[in-house]
Amino acid sequence: MDITLEKVDALNAKLKVKLTSEDYHDKVEEVIVNYRKTASIPGFRKGKVPIGQVRKMIGKSVLIDEINKLLQEAIYKHITENKVEVLGNPLPLTSEVDWDNATEFTFEYEMGLAPQFKVNLDKKAKFDFLKIIADKKMVEHYVNDMAKRYGKMTQPTKSEKTDLMMGEFNQLDVDGNFLEGGINHAASVALDIIQDKKAQKALVGLAEGDQVKLRINKDFSNDAHHMLNIKKEELENLDADFNFKVNKISRMDPAELNQELFDKTFGKDTVKNEKEFRAKIKEEVEKSFISESDNKFKNDVILHLIKKIKMSLPDNFLKKWLVTSNEKGLNAEQVEAEYEQYSKSLKWQLIENKIIKEHNLEVKNEDVLAHAKEIIVSNFAQYGQPAPEDKQLEEIAVKVLGNEEERKKIYNQLYDEKTMVLYKEKFTLKEKEVTYDEFVKLASEKQK
Repeated sequence: MDITLEKVDALNAKLKVKLTSEDYHDKVEEVIVNYRKTASIPGFRKGKVPIGQVRKMIGKSVLIDEINKLLQEAIYKHITENKVEVLGNPLPLTSEVDWDNATEFTFEYEMGLAPQFKVNLDKKAKFDFLKIIADKKMVEHYVNDMAKRYGKMTQPTKSEKTDLMMGEFNQLDVDGNFLEGGINHAASVALDIIQDKKAQKALVGLAEGDQVKLRINKDFSNDAHHMLNIKKEELENLDADFNFKVNKISRMDPAELNQELFDKTFGKDTVKNEKEFRAKIKEEVEKSFISESDNKFKNDVILHLIKKIKMSLPDNFLKKWLVTSNEKGLNAEQVEAEYEQYSKSLKWQLIENKIIKEHNLEVKNEDVLAHAKEIIVSNFAQYGQPAPEDKQLEEIAVKVLGNEEERKKIYNQLYDEKTMVLYKEKFTLKEKEVTYDEFVKLASEKQK
């Protein structure tokens, strides 16, 4: 076997593989002989089929199969041993092969090469780090939400716009009578999700047994198709009057802001009064926003480094490779339309991989296991359950990590954490306090 790599330019190369019969003959014969031992062919006893007959039947397909295996192994070995940094996979240039007569074969492939570049992380690069502050309005929202979560369900005599109503919908005809064969369905209606303000107003102030006429169309609510037990597409074309009869009214009366609520929310005696309760909620809400601030900062870093680091890609090769290898079956036009975004993503992948390598960032198996345990403990706590004993916890974690997708997800999370620490250390950050609404506005502006 003879393998040669020829660089066309800095980003493209050709790989040539020459095979002689010595490279594949023995393996092909082994497969044919083994097949003969077990083959069941009419007119011959098992294992007694003439070898020439077997070779005639499957020789060509075995030859093709074994040479393809040999090529894959050889190419991978050559790339690995010679530390050739490739993008995508080699694409065959050889079009026609004389499988019937040839004993020596030459195969050619085109390859895309990774660009050479440098990454400098230094303090000269300055970033605003947006720290999201929970304002009074937001804190109040969460306080009310927590009070409702631990409140009590009551049945008031008259409905208000935050209530849940159970009742029956009946479609009406042009005369205001129940439409024969029309939509009839019993359902619950959350008044605060009704988008049609006129309809919402009509449902307020009703008592059990009351009836009201409603105009229901696609603007009624996002949940209207569920209320009527119809498909969402049917709602698009629906514009009809309905009679709604109130069967039951339910209201969540919020819990009092007392020690019982404080203990239920944060644990016994963690907070002692309403002021501390609001302060703790503010702290927890702001803590939950840290990941959003980190994501915003990382996106800024990505944009900065992609713009700063000048690199070219083997675009023509990559476009061709995307067409031939894409599982979604994208055609050349679709690849062209999406290529800019793909190339940016690939550039960042190359940059980040280089950063990880040059700064010796590593995620070990024990780190992954420990993180999996933390997730499991957190999930148990979320449902108010104690964490499993160490042995059981280990078993659950190992089982979770047996799922390749979950394992990869945790690996990526841990690498994200390590790179985030590095970026905060290497770059100059100016902390800027903003409300959540201000954060959303600034984040969206940056993306434009």
